Amino acid sequence: MEQRVLGRTGRTVGVVGLGTWQLGADWGEVSEREALATLEAAVDAGVTFLDTADVYGDGRSEQIIGKLLARRSGLTVATKMGRRAPLDPALYTLENFRAWTGRSRANLGVDTIDLVQLHCPPTAVYSDDAVYDALDTLVAEGVIAAYGVSVETCDEALTAIARPNVATVQIILNAFRLKPLERVLPAARQAGVGIIARVPLASGLLSGKYDEHTTFPDDDHRTYNREGQAFDVGETFSGVDFRTGLEAVRRLRPHVPEGLTMAQFALRWVIDQPGVSVVIPGARNPGQARANTELGDRPLPPGALRAVQEVYDELIRPQVHHRW
Repeated sequence: MEQRVLGRTGRTVGVVGLGTWQLGADWGEVSEREALATLEAAVDAGVTFLDTADVYGDGRSEQIIGKLLARRSGLTVATKMGRRAPLDPALYTLENFRAWTGRSRANLGVDTIDLVQLHCPPTAVYSDDAVYDALDTLVAEGVIAAYGVSVETCDEALTAIARPNVATVQIILNAFRLKPLERVLPAARQAGVGIIARVPLASGLLSGKYDEHTTFPDDDHRTYNREGQAFDVGETFSGVDFRTGLEAVRRLRPHVPEGLTMAQFALRWVIDQPGVSVVIPGARNPGQARANTELGDRPLPPGALRAVQEVYDELIRPQVHHRW
């Protein structure tokens, strides 16, 4: 697998990582046995970067990764903090950061967390000097090795990139979310900040496996958060109307190169974007984890890139470009 430097962490990671939200909660039930098998399959396929959060299953995802870390080495693990508490800027303090990271360290079974990210906090947090001073203190104490942010909007990303010690920015980037290409990725490249691309398959829409008759379990956010009832609607199908997304996939499918699935095409598009450090698709089983890494070694042809832009401009842009 191609290796890239993860921004200011200085660590080298495989360009395809694994997002582990689905191993904790909100995507339907995944047993611990299946979750561990999925993690093992991903690592065996060359994945060296795992992304989790303290809120995924209220720590379940972290705990399962901790079991993997007890027997596998050479991995970089990023977690996120802040979403277990009310979204109040006043709570983003050194005292709380110590408590939150302490819980994650225990869940993961590590003394130092490789990368901690603020988990889509209130917008005001990104501009608060005291927040960054507290994060710098955690680095100095050896509690965390580096820190970054996970953002909802491009403006939040640009605010964070301007901070000298922010190592990474995690942002939604996929064929249905092109706005980060305009300013965020260029700014990150110039600053040496890593880009972690999340939701690369638009909650599965870009897998090409769904149609108008597809349903999801009641405990799956693709059922209960379609209108943003639980958290930012941009996290579910990238904020795109389900039927619009299906039509967009139909138009893109003829441009998928031979040898790639629709999902692999979507992931390849992400890693072809200059400035991306790692893409973090999820996987619910070992087969999906392996397929995520089988993207070939050639960039997508120009015609495919034009098709993504044209479909975005016609169908997707009116719904999402002004929002995030």
